[in-house]
Amino acid sequence: MVESGSPSYRGFRFPAEIISHAVWLYHRFPLLFREVEELLLARGVIVSHETIRQWCERFGPQYAAALRRRRPQAGDKWHLDAAPRPDQPTRGAVTAHPFPRPQELA
Repeated sequence: MVESGSPSYRGFRFPAEIISHAVWLYHRFPLLFREVEELLLARGVIVSHETIRQWCERFGPQYAAALRRRRPQAGDKWHLDAAPRPDQPTRGAVTAHPFPRPQELA
C-alpha cells in the first residue's frame, strides 16, 4: 500500500537525500541497480545494489507516481530553439556535396 505524503526515512542508515537520489536515479533513467550503485560510489557513497533495490521497492511507487504526474502532457507548451531548416544552410557554413556536381567532372 502506498502512503500519501512524503516518505519517512526514520531508522535508515543513510540520509534521506541519498536514499531519495538513488531511488530517483533508478526511476528517472533506465539504469540497473548496479549502475546506480556505481554512480553513488563516484560521489563517495558506498552502498550495495541490494540496498538500492530495497529502497526502490519501498519508496519507488511514490517517486514513480510523482514523475508520472510531472510528465509533459499533450496540451503543454513546447519551446524550440531556433534551428536552421534542412534546405537552408546557415551563414558561413560550408556545404558539402556527397557527389561531385556535373560541371566539376569535366
